[in-house]
Amino acid sequence: MNDHVTLPIRHLSLPVLGMTCASCVQRVERAVAKVPGVAGVGVNLATERAEIELADPAAREAVLGAIRRAGYEVPQVSLTLAVDGMTCASCVSRVEKAALSVPGVDGAAANLATNSLTVTGAGDAGALALAVGAAVTRAGYDARPAAQADDPQARREAETAALRRDTVIALALTLPLFVAEMGGHLVPAFHHWLTGAVGQFPLWVAEFALASAVLFGPGLRFWSRGLAAFRAGSPDMNSLVMTGAGAAWAFSAVATFAPGLLPASAVHVYYESAAVIVTLILFGRWLEARARGQTSQAIRKLLDLAPPNARVIRDGAEVDVPLAEVMPGMLLRLRPGDRVPVDGVLREGAAHVDESMLTGESLPVRKGPGDALTAGTVNGSGTLVMEAQRVGAETVLAQIVRMVESAQGAKLPVQAAVDRVTAWFVPAVMAVAVLTMAVWLALGGDDAVTQALVHGVAVLIIACPCAMGLATPVSIMVGTGRAAQMGVLFRNGLALQALATVGTVAFDKTGTLTEGRAALTDFAAAPGWSRDEALRLAAAAEAGSEHPLARALVAAAPVPLPQADAFEALAGQGVRAVVEGQRVEVGSARFMGVLGVPVDVLADTTARLAAEGKSAVHVAVDGALAAVFAVADKVKPGAAPAIAALRRAGVRPAMITGDGRAVARAVGADLDIDEIEAEVLPAGKVEAIARLKGAGSIAFAGDGINDAPALAAAEVGIAMGQGTDIAIESADVVLTGGDPQGVARAIALARATLRNIRQNLFWAFAYNVALIPVAAGVLTPSFGITLSPMLAAGAMALSSVFVVTNALRLGRWSEAAA
Repeated sequence: MNDHVTLPIRHLSLPVLGMTCASCVQRVERAVAKVPGVAGVGVNLATERAEIELADPAAREAVLGAIRRAGYEVPQVSLTLAVDGMTCASCVSRVEKAALSVPGVDGAAANLATNSLTVTGAGDAGALALAVGAAVTRAGYDARPAAQADDPQARREAETAALRRDTVIALALTLPLFVAEMGGHLVPAFHHWLTGAVGQFPLWVAEFALASAVLFGPGLRFWSRGLAAFRAGSPDMNSLVMTGAGAAWAFSAVATFAPGLLPASAVHVYYESAAVIVTLILFGRWLEARARGQTSQAIRKLLDLAPPNARVIRDGAEVDVPLAEVMPGMLLRLRPGDRVPVDGVLREGAAHVDESMLTGESLPVRKGPGDALTAGTVNGSGTLVMEAQRVGAETVLAQIVRMVESAQGAKLPVQAAVDRVTAWFVPAVMAVAVLTMAVWLALGGDDAVTQALVHGVAVLIIACPCAMGLATPVSIMVGTGRAAQMGVLFRNGLALQALATVGTVAFDKTGTLTEGRAALTDFAAAPGWSRDEALRLAAAAEAGSEHPLARALVAAAPVPLPQADAFEALAGQGVRAVVEGQRVEVGSARFMGVLGVPVDVLADTTARLAAEGKSAVHVAVDGALAAVFAVADKVKPGAAPAIAALRRAGVRPAMITGDGRAVARAVGADLDIDEIEAEVLPAGKVEAIARLKGAGSIAFAGDGINDAPALAAAEVGIAMGQGTDIAIESADVVLTGGDPQGVARAIALARATLRNIRQNLFWAFAYNVALIPVAAGVLTPSFGITLSPMLAAGAMALSSVFVVTNALRLGRWSEAAA
């Protein structure tokens, strides 16, 4: 008997505030990983979230404590849900117990009088509301959000506003300090006038007061977080700023109030440096916060597509209700220009619907009764009645948002190398600063103390692990967000990197490169017959057949069709019927031979169709040939441009199909695809991918159930959005529309994103490698070049802004710019 019980892994997603650089990410990950019961942890600086896998759900409280002891904050959220069905105190107890069973909930209070439930806890408010609502529903009650709770975007805007406020305050306090000191250096007469009017000591005391107000007012955030990092044994960016600015301030304080402790030549003050360092870094953080706020614009735009209310039809009247109260089965009224609130089916009316948000196609799509409607799309000019089918988290729009958020939170393999560097970066910088001060104290001559302080502080301030930590995640956020706007959804971040390196793309033919349905492609009438008349009679005869060929013929014929009598289907040959008193037979050349109908008059057309891989179908009227036509699966309009774009990008196109070789070769010739695997059974597509792979990586694009194994077998599986759910679940990338040009678009955007990441990483590492030695003073003895702490602070502040701004360029990416 096995007494070992394996607990199910539970996912915990937490917002983490206070992280500013890659070292912070490392600290949070290490702190959480040490907690017993944690199976895995990943922290993303750009999204400010920790994704944690718990082997033991009881470890949640320990995880929260570990994050807070590391010096970071997991915000508490409070949300209210409306609960229907409570009738007594016992119900209140059951509802509260159900809510408290949800991971992340710290407190729950149900109110029988107001039929509400107030929940407090740590984590994302939206996810918490969904989980609590589900738990209460399972307990037998109906729960729904009563009001919008903690909004991550609102929280980020509040943080940006706080940084702006602190920057303005710091600037106001620093400006007189800067003018007093730097003005005196630049204009000696101003210095003599100021010291004569005020006095040296009172002036330094005033500067001490202003600098202290900056460091311990707006700059207090650096001290609180930096000290927490020191206590945890993992110094971070805040620790560097705190140490650098604090050293300049402390040295100046000693020079002001206890000058006898210093050599006479070293009695100088650097209050302006300490204040300017804090002010410039706050300014940089503010710019960075503003820029980072723009990185999530794609998701915000997607969320904004859903209207806040829906117009529900109840007992013949229309009532506006919050979107959260819409349930499956409800009938909704859509007026011209309305956004579709939920997924459903059109019951009454007809209109053109703008689905560009879903497919990227600009042309509206005609919708009639029975057609599907998707949340976020826009009704054109008609008044419609739809039935709600999928609401809330089940809508296509909600699934798209979740897919984008999942991709944005992923770590690429390249990030692992960055994490290893940043793990020791801050301690290494502090060691370099100490070494710099030691060298200057030993070799600096009469001005050794001053030089040691200036260069040591400059090293601490110039180093910027923030840029390294942001280089990858902000590019992923903006790149995947831009992709979603263009109809390309990356299911995970790894697919982004893999797709950027593929050398071959293999396409399934039917439904991917072609329309996936038969259509009339050729129709040639015999002498004496008009095309329309021959087509009208042939379609009337075929109207009673369910064969795809018959449906294609009927769809292409002029309406109305005449009545057909004495219809007869002859298996493997064709059909016959009497139309308007004429005997009409439609079928193969062999059928015509059985009937004794000569086909020589259109032999050239028949030969051409055969050369193109098409099967010719003949029409005979009263024993004489009237026409020959062909039905085929038409190539999508975007297929040829997609293949051409792939070739320009250096990607080899290939095609895998179960169709015959003649048909496959004909389609391949039309599209300029020369590598073709034809007559492949569904089970053989995986082997076909292996054959095509060769030495490079391969992507496979398909849409059917039989494509699922191949989508999973390829390095990158690309599913067409109009395909089956099984195909989409097996894919790494989903194209929300059916246009194969999306494949080329996805590859180009993936490459642009990886290129952007490389640019950011190069800047981040080159900046630190180049400027830390300059700050240490290696150029001072030979060239007299000294990097002051104030310039170091400006450079450091702008380095992170550069990385984020460079990533934001992806938000304007277009194929024309690729």
